[in-house]
Amino acid sequence: MKPALSKRNYGPLYAGPIALWFTLFFAAPIIIIVAYSFMKKGLYGGVEYVFSLDAYKALANPNFVTITIRTLLTSIVATLLTIFIALPCGYFMAKSKNQTVLLLLVIIPFWTNFLIRVYAWIAILGNNGFLNDMLLKLGLVKDYIQFLYNQEAVILVLVYMYLPYAILPLFSTIDKFDFSLLEAARDLGATKFQSMTKVLLPNIRSGLFTAVLFTFIPIFGAYAVPLLIGGKDSYMLGNVIADQLTKTRNWPLASSISMVITVVTTAGVMIMLALQKREAQRQKENELSGNVTTMEEIDSASEIPAGTGAATGGVQ
Repeated sequence: MKPALSKRNYGPLYAGPIALWFTLFFAAPIIIIVAYSFMKKGLYGGVEYVFSLDAYKALANPNFVTITIRTLLTSIVATLLTIFIALPCGYFMAKSKNQTVLLLLVIIPFWTNFLIRVYAWIAILGNNGFLNDMLLKLGLVKDYIQFLYNQEAVILVLVYMYLPYAILPLFSTIDKFDFSLLEAARDLGATKFQSMTKVLLPNIRSGLFTAVLFTFIPIFGAYAVPLLIGGKDSYMLGNVIADQLTKTRNWPLASSISMVITVVTTAGVMIMLALQKREAQRQKENELSGNVTTMEEIDSASEIPAGTGAATGGVQ
C-alpha cells in the first residue's frame, strides 16, 4: 500500500524559502555589523581585520552620551504623544459606522513617498511657509516665527509620520472590545474617565504594546526627519551613524552605535513581550479562579435545597 500523503510533513519544505530569506537579509547583516564593531578602523576608511575595542571605547565620549540621551528622550516623548493621539482615533474608528472610509484615510499617507511628506512639513513650517504667511497676513505677528530646525519640530513630524503605525493596531484591538462593559461600569457608578482607565485600557493592552513597539523602534533609529527638520540640538543616533559611514568613514564606530540601537530596541521588545506574557498569565489565572468560584457557588446552591428538605421532613 502507498503511504498516505496527508501524513507527510511538508513544514520544512514550506519554511525553507522564508528561513533562507531571513538568513540572507537579516541574520547575515547583523553578523557583519557585530564583526565590524570589534575591528579596527582602516587608514582610508573601511576596516582592518584586527580585533579591537576602540569603537566601543569611543562610545564613552560625553558628546555621544549626550546624543544617546537626547535620542532616547525624543523617542519616548514622540511615542507617548503618538499613543495619546492614536487612542481616541482608534476608539472613534471602532465606534464609527464608516470604518472603511476612516481606514482609507489613515492608510492614504502610506501611498506618498516619505521624503515628500517631510518636505510638505517644511513648506508648512518654513520661514516663508504656509503657517508663517497666514500669521503675517492676519496681523498676529510682525515677523516670521522659527518653527523649523528645532527639537519641537522634529517631535511634531515624527508623531505625524508614525501615527498610522499606532492607530491601526489600536483600532484592531478596540474593535474587538465589548463596549457593553463600559455601560455596565457606568451603571455601577464609575465615571467616564474611570470606565476608560479601569475597563477599556486593561482590555486593550495587547494593542497598546504593539502600538508602542511600532512607533518607538523606528523613531529611535530615525535619520531623515532630524536631518531635514531638526537643527544642532536635534542630532540623533541615526545621524551619527550616517556621518560615520559617509564622512569620517569610521565603519567600526558606526557598527558599534548600530549595536547600541539594536540592543536598546531588542530590550524594549523583550520587556514588552514579558509584560504581555505576564498579563496573559494573570488573566488566565483570574479566569480559572472565577471558574472555581462559580463551581463552588453551584455546589453550595445545589446542597441548600437538600438540607432544607431534610430539615423540613424532620419537623413534619
